[in-house]
Amino acid sequence: MLFRRITEQDADDVWNIIHTVIKSGDTWVYAPDSSREKMLDIWYETSKYAYVCEIEGKVVGTFFLKANQPDLGSHIANAGYMVNPDFRGRGIAEAMCRFSMEEASQLGFKAMQFNIVMATNTGAIRLWQKCGFEIIGILPKVFQHQTLGLTDALVMYQWLG
Repeated sequence: MLFRRITEQDADDVWNIIHTVIKSGDTWVYAPDSSREKMLDIWYETSKYAYVCEIEGKVVGTFFLKANQPDLGSHIANAGYMVNPDFRGRGIAEAMCRFSMEEASQLGFKAMQFNIVMATNTGAIRLWQKCGFEIIGILPKVFQHQTLGLTDALVMYQWLG
């Protein structure tokens, strides 16, 4: 696996991943019918450090790091990960998470926090816990799951130092 910063040339591959992941409306807060322009603007936002994961020259995943809060909260990183569904089950999300923790440290972040991990996304919760994240809070009925209705989300945290 190769991790590298995202480029404009990755836009088609990144959009394909984002569109495929959000269209089910069960793991991310973005509307399933969000436009390409909207989502790429979000992913390529200049306040983010965005990356892709390649296997044999093919973009199979993407993630970002950013300050979770401005100013006095900027030492905590926030991150989001997406894997092309055709490549799930190959350890890509775990590899992206572990790489992002190292990268966050190198960028000067002291910890990482996931603000809204859907409680129904049990695979992600297990994986983030495997990577050392702890559940530090439950947000009741904050996510409008497309098939289950209002569901809880978790806040997960890990000190990097």
